[in-house]
Amino acid sequence: MTVNVDEIRRLRIEDPEAITRAADTRVPGEPGARLMLVAADHPARGSIAARGRPTAMADRGDLLERLVTALSQPGVDGVLGTPDILEDLLLLGALDRKVVFGSMNRGGLAGAAFELDDRFTAYDAATIASMQFDGGKMLVRIALEEPETAMTLESAAHAVSDLADRGLIAMVEPFMSIRKDSKVSNVLTPDAVIKSMAIAAGLGKTSKHTWLKLPVVDEMERVMTATTLPTLLLGGDPKESDDEIYRQWENTLKLPGVQGLVVGRALLYPEDDDVAAAVATATRLVHG
Repeated sequence: MTVNVDEIRRLRIEDPEAITRAADTRVPGEPGARLMLVAADHPARGSIAARGRPTAMADRGDLLERLVTALSQPGVDGVLGTPDILEDLLLLGALDRKVVFGSMNRGGLAGAAFELDDRFTAYDAATIASMQFDGGKMLVRIALEEPETAMTLESAAHAVSDLADRGLIAMVEPFMSIRKDSKVSNVLTPDAVIKSMAIAAGLGKTSKHTWLKLPVVDEMERVMTATTLPTLLLGGDPKESDDEIYRQWENTLKLPGVQGLVVGRALLYPEDDDVAAAVATATRLVHG
């Protein structure tokens, strides 16, 4: 599919309700036990770098081209994104028969003094339900020395409950985080990931619709003994070679409870820039 950015702009100006009609007439996907999802919620947090390129995700037309290419590959189940991106994809007709997750809290802007204040500034549960999407995703960074963490946890708990009330999946992405020299970083040790999982699993009045979204770290066999919740693996902004990333995913996807991938930059901006080939490899790892 060719992305006509000018047509998207025209519709947004002349017929914004085209987005509502596209959502109402979209053929929904069917979430399965295994999921291969493409992530595209990074720009809304001010995170537009990929593969060492500071503005890789800045060109919306290029990003949409990459997303459409990824979503068109056999075995790709769906996408995770913020309202602006998902609405562009709706106007392009790219979400038919796809599983769709709305990203909910994007307020902790990358590099900001308030980065750990992960406020809910995008989708809410009611809108996700009205759009006939399948669930919502929330980032939960837990910094024990930062007061903002308490507000993030409370807001995330309400979101988990609100989604569960509607029978929708709550995809929770937890990290133990620290701030050092004004820079926020996530602690990617096995023990830190396990601790974050324990906290995330207890959010909300029920966990019956909660899934976890986790990084691949050392000792994933031990990490995955820490939860009974279905778990998807995230990609992040990769520093390793594509071959090393695929090897890590392949090994971790064999573990009990690991149900698939939610990957953005690693697949949308691969080393050789061949999005279709990168997505096809990931899809084979998830669905065999």
